Amino acid sequence: MRVLMLAQFYAPVVGGEERMVEDLARGLHARGHDVAVATLRSDGLPDTDEQDGVRIHRLPGLAARLPLLFSDTGRRHAPPAPDPETVRALAHVVRAERPDVVHGHNWLAHAYLPLRSRTPAAYVLSLHDYSLLCATKRLVRLGEPCSGPGVEKCLRCASAQYGPVVGPPTAALTRVMGQAQRRAADLLLPVSDAVAQACRLPGGRTPWEVIPNFVPDDLMASADPSDPALGALPDGEFLLFAGDVVADKGVGVLLDAHAQLPDAPPLVLAGRPADPILAAPRDGVVQLGPLSRAALLAAWQRCTVAVAPSLTPETFGLVALEAMAAGRPVVVARSGGLPGVVGDAGVVVPPGDVVALRDALAALLADPGRRAALGATAAECAGTFAASRVIPRVEAAYERARAGGRRHEPVAA
Repeated sequence: MRVLMLAQFYAPVVGGEERMVEDLARGLHARGHDVAVATLRSDGLPDTDEQDGVRIHRLPGLAARLPLLFSDTGRRHAPPAPDPETVRALAHVVRAERPDVVHGHNWLAHAYLPLRSRTPAAYVLSLHDYSLLCATKRLVRLGEPCSGPGVEKCLRCASAQYGPVVGPPTAALTRVMGQAQRRAADLLLPVSDAVAQACRLPGGRTPWEVIPNFVPDDLMASADPSDPALGALPDGEFLLFAGDVVADKGVGVLLDAHAQLPDAPPLVLAGRPADPILAAPRDGVVQLGPLSRAALLAAWQRCTVAVAPSLTPETFGLVALEAMAAGRPVVVARSGGLPGVVGDAGVVVPPGDVVALRDALAALLADPGRRAALGATAAECAGTFAASRVIPRVEAAYERARAGGRRHEPVAA
């Protein structure tokens, strides 16, 4: 099968979503498929490339040449509508690659919509976030989970995130393009049931199927315990949080819960110190800063309990999954897709509840036997999210879309 991925960023420009796209592209190639990726042009990288058998096309864009639109010029993302320059370049790629399946992953997929009628390829769209209906992609309003789109509140949220000039058109285009994507796609692939529900897929006309994120079968083999960044880790027991050190991720709640724990082991925060107040020095708290994936995997292996106390609706919970793959017991908030990932392999607490989080951590710290049992269950559960289990589901989804996905009813995981 000839597959063309559409992703606004691709290795070596890497984040969680980009890693998923890269792992999927490489995994499909390893299983005998012909795979190409269309992504946005990045400074210092060639326009065409090949990595691990996957052809890469880096496309120009009009928006990318307007740096004032972006707070991070190293990650000039796709706009919330077809960029005419990107559409023209993508048309050449589609003609050259002749895909059987076009698989979109984010706003770059908008550039494919004007080309949709020109190719017989099946079109599937993964939903890694809430961008099908939320301009900020996070479904968060005033620091709380949002109940859904509305004209006035979407304008306010988009303006707060993107500024008063870019925000309003972004909000309007998100609404329009979300509907266009629903009409164009043969199959939508949300990464969790939480994303499917929030994006209002049940009962809609577009077929959908939950295909979760996954990890390589040999994920832990890539752990690097020799990374110098791990030198600051405590020698004994410690709690570990990984992610941006911001309020949305529940860091403030975690700090308060940790401060109330009797005889608390150190709390380690591994992530970008985006909030200077939460990242300020505190007794018993170790600020590691961002870690490489290999170093973080090694840190998971050493920690006593992994914690993901997000206040806002996480689309999936890849951090929790990687901790589970390391055989660690996890404590997560009942937020978005996190409970679906953890299942019986951890402890789920209400988001924002300091006392519940404190008590859950205290109970685990006091019971080594329970920690060991949960860790074993976690490792077993993580195996259900292994690439060898999930990528065949993606292949089956492609075949379903090629056979005429719109003639079938939506299938939830």
